[in-house]
Amino acid sequence: MTQQHTKQAPAAPSPASRRRLFTALAVGGLLAAGAGAGIYWTTSMQYRELTEDAYVEGNLVQVTTQIAGTVTAIGADNTDRVAAGHELVRLSAVDAKLALARSEAALAKTVRQVRAQYASAAQMQANAELRRAELGKVQQDFERRSRLAHSGAISGEELAHARDAVRGARAALDSAERQAAANHAYVDSTTVATHPEVLGAAAQVKGAYVAMVRTSVPAPVGGVVARRNVQVGQRVAAGTVLMTIVPVETIWVTANFKESQLRHIRSGQPVTLTADAYGKDVVYHGKVVGEEAGTGSAFSLMPAQNATGNWIKVVQRVPVRIALDSREVEQHPLQLGLSMRVRVDTRQRGWPRLARAPGPRQSYHTDVFDTEDWAADSLVASIIAANAASAADGRALARR
Repeated sequence: MTQQHTKQAPAAPSPASRRRLFTALAVGGLLAAGAGAGIYWTTSMQYRELTEDAYVEGNLVQVTTQIAGTVTAIGADNTDRVAAGHELVRLSAVDAKLALARSEAALAKTVRQVRAQYASAAQMQANAELRRAELGKVQQDFERRSRLAHSGAISGEELAHARDAVRGARAALDSAERQAAANHAYVDSTTVATHPEVLGAAAQVKGAYVAMVRTSVPAPVGGVVARRNVQVGQRVAAGTVLMTIVPVETIWVTANFKESQLRHIRSGQPVTLTADAYGKDVVYHGKVVGEEAGTGSAFSLMPAQNATGNWIKVVQRVPVRIALDSREVEQHPLQLGLSMRVRVDTRQRGWPRLARAPGPRQSYHTDVFDTEDWAADSLVASIIAANAASAADGRALARR
């Protein structure tokens, strides 16, 4: 008799056991994810502050004219890149040339008048010497007559006339000396070139020369031209804004952080940024420069008035200025107003939140206008030399 053995299939797990298994797996996954998130937060995220409320900002350098005039030429237009000193606008120079010619003539006339003052001072000095000699002569005559009067050789009337002559000569000498002193007051301790009247006329020449130079309006800084407001033939007044230049190499980012994010943000902390214009492939690097002295709403045109019964707390944002790496900006230029995503590394927290030491850490300057009068001095010197006496004559007259 044969025995048949049959193999039975294992029993399927019950629905309850399956639910317990799935629950265990889910709980384990959540625990693992939580542990990973905790580790990531502990090692990285707690030292970072993020915001997308950030925009590119920069200086808007207004180009203005310093004198009034008619525009005859425009040297740049919107989107053009210009260097510092490049001529942007030229004004008609006719009026300036006429004013310069008048001031040159006035300076030449003044120099000749000052020369006449030196000559008059010398003449008055010579007249005083003459009066002094005449006084000496009549004094000698009076002394001789005084000795002869005792012997009766001359009359008393003649002696009285001699005494009157001495008195008159002394008065004439005093008058001549006073006139000489009055004339010398105009020329003492000066030369023709350093005379106050000549210096005043020379200042007028320099002013007219600078006004003529200012008919050419240069770019105070290098950058991109924007907002051109001037046209050829337009009559502009002094101070009129002609156009604006944006120095794109010196732009920065203003990131508006919530007030709850400012606890660990400090000046000098490193920052990484991305721009929507380039995407995440282009990463900029920078550092925190500082925080503004108030929230955005505090500097708004109409600050909020919260002294009412319907007050609702609104989280405020504080602008934080971030400087960018100029080399990266040169490789990937940015325009004003572009949106940025900012991430601040807050590991370094040893600095104060707000600057404590006085004094600016950021400054701007231009040397474009330093040469406006570079040729005025030589022009003045040539006019004085052409209309003045020799330097030796001037010094000799000044010593008298």
